[in-house]
Amino acid sequence: MQLRADALPAHLARCKLVPVYVVSGDEPLLAIEAQDSIRAAARAAGYSERDVLTVDARWDWSQLSGASQGMSLFAERKILEIRLPSGKPGKDGGEALKAHAAHASEDVLTLIALPKLDRAVRDSGWATALDGAGVWVDVPKIERAELPAWIGQRLKRQNQSATREALEFIADRVEGNLLAAHQEIGKLGLLHPPGELTLEHVTDSVLDVARFDVWALPQAMLTGDHARLLRTLDGLRAEGEALPLVLWAVTEEIRALLRVKSAMDNGRAFAQAVRDARVWGPRQDLMQRMIQRVDTEHLGRLLARCADVDRLFKGLRPRGADSDPWLELEEIAVAVSGRWQPVPD
Repeated sequence: MQLRADALPAHLARCKLVPVYVVSGDEPLLAIEAQDSIRAAARAAGYSERDVLTVDARWDWSQLSGASQGMSLFAERKILEIRLPSGKPGKDGGEALKAHAAHASEDVLTLIALPKLDRAVRDSGWATALDGAGVWVDVPKIERAELPAWIGQRLKRQNQSATREALEFIADRVEGNLLAAHQEIGKLGLLHPPGELTLEHVTDSVLDVARFDVWALPQAMLTGDHARLLRTLDGLRAEGEALPLVLWAVTEEIRALLRVKSAMDNGRAFAQAVRDARVWGPRQDLMQRMIQRVDTEHLGRLLARCADVDRLFKGLRPRGADSDPWLELEEIAVAVSGRWQPVPD
């Protein structure tokens, strides 16, 4: 039986546990949560023992039969977990899984973790056998357009809500990483009481809790907040952040600006240009205000200077560059918004 991940809690609450559960998908957070809920339900139902089999290309599938039968003297039921990261058991593994599904019993609850399978593998004999022996949980991919609503649902679980701008801000910051989104939502639950969160609440919590966050640099660059930009760079340096990562964040923002500006210079509308450059959420508004104040030559020169910082970090000092790569990077980051008036301290 196929089941969506969001329908799993209701199934576990209302229905008798089945011998086989398969969790398949490429969203780590949702897959982990689905597996955790199945384990919790199994423990509540008396499955007191647990065996975990992590399968790779060299694994001996003949061990599966023994693992499904052997239990300690003190356990009446057990959970048998099979983790198959590749999603491809091979010929021997496929036959072993088919046999296991055919002889599944209520004393052993089998939980199989798989990545998202393509159509050919999903229609294979072993996958069909597992599906027929129990419940196949498909973990969906949360697309960028769906992410604000997903974050809103998670906030609702902790009796909070947020404005659209705040939801977009979080979604833009985590870049589709649900584990990162989960952490940010947890922070908001600890830092703010139940109720509606504004954009100010979210930016204060998300950025100020970890003030020296490399991912705060792009927003500071786009807003022209030079004081905050320099504080963040100084803090990252003091905390020992790797310069190549900070350089990458600055360089990627310059590249995004350059792609958008070049597309607009060639007649492309701003809305299409930012979509093509994969710029989402509040960054679009910030970039739209800034894009009129920069030109492609200016951005191109800054991008070339980023390459000089990389050389400087590797011990090669380009002509005219500062001897300290961090100071050189500060100058570049501030110069991105150099045609803006600095934000007062």
